[in-house]
Amino acid sequence: MMIWPTWFSLLAQDMFRLSLPVTEKILRPLIVYGFLVVALRIFGKRELAQLNPFDLVVLLTLSNAVQNAIIGEDNSVTGGLVGAFTLLTVNYIVVRFLFRHRRLDQILESKPTVLIEHGQIDRAALRKELLTEAELLTVAHRQGFASLDEIRRCVLEPGGTFFMEGKIPRADVQRHMELMEQFEQLRLQLIQLQQGIAPRHPTGSQEGPI
Repeated sequence: MMIWPTWFSLLAQDMFRLSLPVTEKILRPLIVYGFLVVALRIFGKRELAQLNPFDLVVLLTLSNAVQNAIIGEDNSVTGGLVGAFTLLTVNYIVVRFLFRHRRLDQILESKPTVLIEHGQIDRAALRKELLTEAELLTVAHRQGFASLDEIRRCVLEPGGTFFMEGKIPRADVQRHMELMEQFEQLRLQLIQLQQGIAPRHPTGSQEGPI
C-alpha cells in the first residue's frame, strides 16, 4: 500500500529538485539573452526577415544551440520555470525601459534602411543589408507587386519587415477611388435633378427664400 506514495515522492524530487544553484539558473538566461540581442543587432535585419531557407535554418537552430547554455546540467521542472521566468522578466524590464527612453531605443534598434526611393534601387543599401535584387523581388511578390518597377519606395525596418509603396495605387485603393468618384457624380446629378423639379412662381422663376 505504501509503494505508490513512495514512488510519487521520488518522482517529485527528481522533477522539482534543482541541480544547480538558483543564482546560476538566473544568470545563464540573462547572459544568453544579452548575447542574442547584441548578435542580432550586429548581424543586421535580414536574419529577422527570413528571406531565404538559410536564414530560417539559423533561427530554428539558434534556440537549440543556446539551450544547454541556458539550462546547464539541470533538467528539472523548477529549473525550467526559473529560466523561463527570468527571460520573461528581463524582457519586460528591457522593453519597458526602452519605451521610456525612445532615443536609446532608436540607437539599439538602428535606423530603417531605404532600399528604393522614387523608383530607383539603392544598390549600396542592398549591399549593406546583404540583400540581392532577387530576394527583394520575392518580398515584392509577397506584397502583391509584379516587379520592382512598380515600387516607388521600399524601406527595410529594424524589425525585419518591409514597407513598400507602389507607384500607382493598389487595386483595392484604386477601386475605392473609382467608387468615390462615381458617388460624387451621382450626388451632382441628384442636386441638378432637385433643382430641376423645384417649385416655381407663376412668372416662371424658381421659388426662393423670402
